[in-house]
Amino acid sequence: MQTGELDIEFFSYQISLSMSTEIYSIQKSTLFSESLIWQINQDFYHQNGISAWTSGVVPHKITNSSLAATTYAELIYAFLKDLAVSGQTEHTVYILELGAGHGRLCFNILEHLYRLVSEDDECSTPYCYVLSDIVEENLVYYDNHPRLQEYIKRGILDISFFDGTESRELNLRKSEKTIKLGELEQPILSIANYFLDSLPNELFYIQDKTIFECSIALDTIVNPVDKSPKELLEELDLTYHKLIVKDPVFDNEIYNEILKQYGQLESDSYVLFPKTALECLASISALSKAGLLLLTMDKGYKEIQELKGMKVPDIVKHGSFSLWVNFHAISQFCIKNGGISFLDPSTNFSIELGCFFFSKQVLSYPQFEQAYQKHSKQINLDDFNSIKKLIYRNLPKVNLSELLGFIKLSSYDSAIFINLLPAIKHLSKRLSNKQRERLGQTIDQVWIKHYAIEKDYDFSYELGGLMYDLGFYKGALDYFQHSTDSHGLKVDVYYNQILCYYQLHEDVLFYKTLNEAKSNFPNTELLLSLDKLEMS
Repeated sequence: MQTGELDIEFFSYQISLSMSTEIYSIQKSTLFSESLIWQINQDFYHQNGISAWTSGVVPHKITNSSLAATTYAELIYAFLKDLAVSGQTEHTVYILELGAGHGRLCFNILEHLYRLVSEDDECSTPYCYVLSDIVEENLVYYDNHPRLQEYIKRGILDISFFDGTESRELNLRKSEKTIKLGELEQPILSIANYFLDSLPNELFYIQDKTIFECSIALDTIVNPVDKSPKELLEELDLTYHKLIVKDPVFDNEIYNEILKQYGQLESDSYVLFPKTALECLASISALSKAGLLLLTMDKGYKEIQELKGMKVPDIVKHGSFSLWVNFHAISQFCIKNGGISFLDPSTNFSIELGCFFFSKQVLSYPQFEQAYQKHSKQINLDDFNSIKKLIYRNLPKVNLSELLGFIKLSSYDSAIFINLLPAIKHLSKRLSNKQRERLGQTIDQVWIKHYAIEKDYDFSYELGGLMYDLGFYKGALDYFQHSTDSHGLKVDVYYNQILCYYQLHEDVLFYKTLNEAKSNFPNTELLLSLDKLEMS
């Protein structure tokens, strides 16, 4: 797949216009996996970079939540412990996150994983997390984000360009190391968090136990020239065509075996086949002599009966687009290659967590298996998402203790805290001492998990103000200092710092900070009002 912006010259050649219906034909019928729609999807991310998320166009809060990161971190920790117990501590385990976007998931994983490993003397397996993406702007963003610097300096975080459809090696930018095929001694661990749903898929139609391969034609009623990828995707009209395929369909025997299973579906069904995803995983696995452990969360199907009677693919549009993942095919491919597949037996509504060992060296990973089984029996991200909707829908009836319990359940997710901040401020006007103390503890935990991507929102200032209202003046000063460090000098921050010193009876710091503020913001009425405070 090529990258870059849509070629306008391509349109001037390919577009045909019917004057009577005013329909622009963008692409004649083409195999679904080779359609221009995948190029348009990729162009969206190249053109938008980080703004794809900061603008709110692409949903990302649940996919990069603190709870998702905590789940991944605990599974990785268990895997590292299994390797340590078996004596495999000489070589580094590389953790490759695919299509990392803005990097928030990585930060929250490392924040939790680093603490777990640091507190366990027996977990001595070295590891290095690799943030990867296909967008250069995103890679530069990781390199400069203040929350990631600590991990880069410690050598447990690196950055690499990686294209899931084309890359065959890892070029690590911080350590200036290239990982080529078969070079790693430890299994490589890969995180595909809402990544597989954006890779090209083959599309088949099953009718009367006959397999048809599907192609699509792309049309639109608006002139696509000068349209952004987002605008174009919104206007596309997809027309599906079917063609009987010859047996075998694929060069890969296992692919054909899986497809034959789908050919036995009794109801007429459209079935997505993740050939590109499987090839991507095979390429990553080939970097290691010991294979691949894949951790993935996404919307998808894990049972073959879920595919029965499926209509044309549900193309979920959000600036770009994504599809539901055929986890059944991935699981079957893993097992038929001698690997191990873990899929939560619970019926989930939209979010599945899959763990797949792509390795013929079947080793024992008891702590990992135990960690996965523990997760499958607890509230998972899918369950939490349902609870979140319930809380938001009934917010006027929820009291502060209930909100704080929900925030703890979220693993102190800062995005959720920000959404609830107006309600928290309202409820914090009258608090018991225990509620006051619990809210202060919650604020500190939320700050630890916070990874800013919105430049204009000063979260630390908001937390400082809330801590001041609670009477935690020293804590408020810490947050106001974070605000200054991140957003520069502001008169409002000075004002609140000075009030903190006033409440703490720190007269020397009161006058020092007041004079400094007046020097930077002369003749400001807000600061002049502080001269009237009684200092006795």
